[in-house]
Amino acid sequence: MQWLQQLYSEDGLRTLVVDMGLIVLVIVVFAETGLLAGFFLPGDSLLVTAGIFTVATPEHPALLDFSTTVIVLTLAAIIGNEVGRWLGSRLASAIRQRPDGWLFRQKHLAAAETYYTEKGALSLVLARFIPVLRTFVPFVAGMGKMQNSRFTFWNITGAVLWIPTLLAVGHFIGTTPLAQELPKVILVVISISFLPLIIGAIGKLWKTRSL
Repeated sequence: MQWLQQLYSEDGLRTLVVDMGLIVLVIVVFAETGLLAGFFLPGDSLLVTAGIFTVATPEHPALLDFSTTVIVLTLAAIIGNEVGRWLGSRLASAIRQRPDGWLFRQKHLAAAETYYTEKGALSLVLARFIPVLRTFVPFVAGMGKMQNSRFTFWNITGAVLWIPTLLAVGHFIGTTPLAQELPKVILVVISISFLPLIIGAIGKLWKTRSL
């Protein structure tokens, strides 16, 4: 899909932001946190890139206002998680029986259930920084009938930490020469964001071999 390719390229994302402003960013953040089909979207790298776009350079004006971007995307992340929880509370049985497809894998749901069981409510904060898990953990919390007020508290806490932090990282990078190496920056961000999953997989493999 052309729009997805654009999301993973500097020029494509810049064009989308110029044409659509915050709308495209809101759609991605909401879909990745609220819809089970959004797990493949580039949440972390997108936020860092958006932060870079809040800095004006001699070559390009600032495409986004930092404060507005923080507020709007934080709200999108909060609402996305609430939708994910609602879907989990309503569709748990149907999703468990659903076969794997291109946009859904039972293993992702199982990984999120394990993470939620191990971390409890804190998983709603920690999973914000981990691809795939941030899509499925709210759904799992809904499946587990987590108390609404408790879910909302940790949901807001996670969003308030996740969005401003990565946007601030991007904004800082935008003031340095690294802003001219955006493809490399995106690759580093993606690699770092997947580290917890890789470490977790290695840990499980080590335990299995030790038995």
